[in-house]
Amino acid sequence: MSQGVEWAVHACTVLAPLGPEKVLSLAALADFHGIGTTYMAKQMQLLSRAGLVATTRGATGGYTLARSASEISLYDIVRAIEGPAPLFRCTEIRQQGPCGKRSADCRAPCGIAAAFAKAEAAWRDCLKAVSVADMVSDAAAASSSAEISAAVEWLGLKATTRPGKRML
Repeated sequence: MSQGVEWAVHACTVLAPLGPEKVLSLAALADFHGIGTTYMAKQMQLLSRAGLVATTRGATGGYTLARSASEISLYDIVRAIEGPAPLFRCTEIRQQGPCGKRSADCRAPCGIAAAFAKAEAAWRDCLKAVSVADMVSDAAAASSSAEISAAVEWLGLKATTRPGKRML
């Protein structure tokens, strides 16, 4: 898995507390994590294409979650960044070499491919059971009150009201 998955999960976790009326710029998201804007832009573009974040253009534009943090799973983010292809790709190596099987005898997946498919299904199910809201909760529980205050203060300085949204 690429490092982009980690950055994308962090970005969604930072956006979650803002709600739909506030946005963070690409520069602010990159700055918060200490990475370059070009690299962050790639991850945010993939999240946007997958419908996980919404973008707003303009001077006060930026990113916000496209749906509730409780409705976005870690698997949704992995799929957005890595794509839908399975992690293990069987190349039918059992059909190669001096003792290779005939392709007609390889209608069912081999034991190795079947084991990886089973493990990947369990991995997907586990990631589907964890939401961005769960990540926010876990991060808050693992943080000191000073760390939480610093993050809230920073977000308050950097977040802007989403154009077209009125605060009540």
